[in-house]
Amino acid sequence: MFQEILPPTHCPSCDNALDWVNDSLYCNNSLCPAQNSKAVEHFAKTMKIKGLGPASISKLKWQCPSDIYTTERSSILASLGSELVTNKLQGEIMNSRNAPLEFLLPAFGIPLIGNTATRKLSETINSIFDLNADTCERAGLGPKATSNLLDWCEQELPYFLEVMPHYWEFSENAMPASKSTVCISGRLKSFKSKADATNALNAAGYEVKTSLTKQVDFLINEGGTESAKTRQARDTGVTIVTDLRSFLEN
Repeated sequence: MFQEILPPTHCPSCDNALDWVNDSLYCNNSLCPAQNSKAVEHFAKTMKIKGLGPASISKLKWQCPSDIYTTERSSILASLGSELVTNKLQGEIMNSRNAPLEFLLPAFGIPLIGNTATRKLSETINSIFDLNADTCERAGLGPKATSNLLDWCEQELPYFLEVMPHYWEFSENAMPASKSTVCISGRLKSFKSKADATNALNAAGYEVKTSLTKQVDFLINEGGTESAKTRQARDTGVTIVTDLRSFLEN
C-alpha cells in the first residue's frame, strides 16, 4: 500500500504560502528569515569573510549583507560571547571593506549575475555607476540578466550605496585601499619589542600610531593591563587585540 505524500503549502520558516514554478515550490516572501540569512551567508562566502558561517549568522541574527558593516561591536560581542572570536570577525570584516566590484557584485546573489557576468562587465565599464542597458548589452549580458541587474540597481543599490563602505569600482579603477590603523599599548608577548611588532604590522599592511587617535581601528594590548588607552578604546568602540601573532595570521 502506498501512502500519498502531499507537498507543503507554506514555508516552514515564515509560513508564507508557497508558489509552484515549473515543478518546484518557492517562497516569494522577501522578508523570509531563512532566505535572508542565506543571502548573508552567500555574501560572506563570496567575499571570503572567514568566521561568518551559518552558525555565527544565526547567533547574530543578521538578515541583510549591510548588517555586516553597520552592527556595533558591542552587539556582535553580546551575540558571539567571545572577545577573541569577535576580534577575528571584525578584522575579517575590516579587510573586506576594500574588496573591488568583481568580488562585491556577485556577492549579492542577483540572479544570473555571477562571476562570468561580472567579468564581462569589467571589460566594458569602470564602476557600478556606469551600468545601464547599453553597457550591459555591450558587455554581452542577455536580456534576463540585464533586467535582473538593472532592477536591483534601481530598487536595492541606493540603500547599499548609503550604508556600505565600498568603492563600487573594478580593481584597476578602485581607489587605493586605505590601511587599517593600529596602536600598541603596554608590553608585548608575541614580539620581543615594539619595533619588531611595528615592522610585522607594516609588512601586513597596517599603519601603526603611537597614540590612540580617532583614526585607530585596533588597539594591541597583550599584557591585559587596564590602561587609559584600553579604557578609551573600549569606550569608543576600538577593537582590542590580545594576541598580536594570531591577529596577523588571520
